[in-house]
Amino acid sequence: MCKAPKNKHLGQKSKKMQKINETIKNITKLDLKIGKKAEQRLDSLTKPVGSLGKLEKIAKKIVMIQNKSKISLKNKKIIIAAGDHGIAEDGVSAYPQEVTKQMMLNFLNGGAAINVFARHIDAKITIVDAGIKGELSPNENLIINKIGQGTKNISKEAAMSYDDAKESIKLGIKLVEEDRKETNIIGIGEMGIANTTSSSAISFVLTGEKIENLTGKGTGIDDAKLQNKINKIEEAVAVNKPDKNDPIDVLAKLGGFEIGVLTGVILGAAANRIPVVIDGFITSASALIASRLAPLSKEYMFGSHISTEPGHRVVIEDIGLMPLFNLNMRLGEGSGSALAISIIDAAVKMYNEMATFKEAGVSEK
Repeated sequence: MCKAPKNKHLGQKSKKMQKINETIKNITKLDLKIGKKAEQRLDSLTKPVGSLGKLEKIAKKIVMIQNKSKISLKNKKIIIAAGDHGIAEDGVSAYPQEVTKQMMLNFLNGGAAINVFARHIDAKITIVDAGIKGELSPNENLIINKIGQGTKNISKEAAMSYDDAKESIKLGIKLVEEDRKETNIIGIGEMGIANTTSSSAISFVLTGEKIENLTGKGTGIDDAKLQNKINKIEEAVAVNKPDKNDPIDVLAKLGGFEIGVLTGVILGAAANRIPVVIDGFITSASALIASRLAPLSKEYMFGSHISTEPGHRVVIEDIGLMPLFNLNMRLGEGSGSALAISIIDAAVKMYNEMATFKEAGVSEK
């Protein structure tokens, strides 16, 4: 059984922390015996053993997560969490902060890449305003649970309070629990101008890798702005002094509301035996926090692709995720998650529908 790290904050008896701890306790190790039975079925299908490579590993993992002989990904969901970042005022992004809200409207109107890909895989999209600047009108696909009007500027102070960090994680858990019986797989995505800066800062503290190896050009900044971005991350870590042994402290001091929400989604999915697909660099920062809070949560995660953001590879290797493809993508939004779900769904159908040697009357080796 996995327990959260012990520290002065996690020992506080708050309802928010109690919910997080209860969720972590409900994350169990996958049963290797079930995996062995899945291997036996895969080896009996009309193909040379192991000839479908990663697809066989994917199917086996889904069987272990769902703990069923007849697995299904009928009900697919994409959860996109959005939040603004105070560090944007320091010129770390190529786009102004208003773009966060504008892209949220694009999501709601069905015009973004993630909308196209979600339609392609027949997935429902849930969009969460966890803390963007400004207000959005009610929409059936929008959940407004604003923790703040964007985070504070991390180069000068903590992004949010410790309590708000816990609240963001709790919100993510709640999103999963409210629809857990009708959800077979979750892909996660995000929106938030300057959130690659926060993700680099979080990854620096939790992995110990050099900042330069974790920081990329994000939305397309030039070399001068990239150096400024690196400098601002160094300032943020120096000013806030996050405790690397307390992932929630790291989130509170360097993160974003959307990063916290997606951390909660990952924990909630794992606790409810729902596979969760990680997108690019920002969502991998959420996965990194989740993996530090609950190491067993890694068993329920699927990697999707390798982003062109340099920190993405470092983080998914730290977590131990297997990327399914590399299309030189760096969009975010859950675009990689949606495409990966298409591949995962194909692996599930292969497992369920492919004939065995006996059924097909084909001679075995």
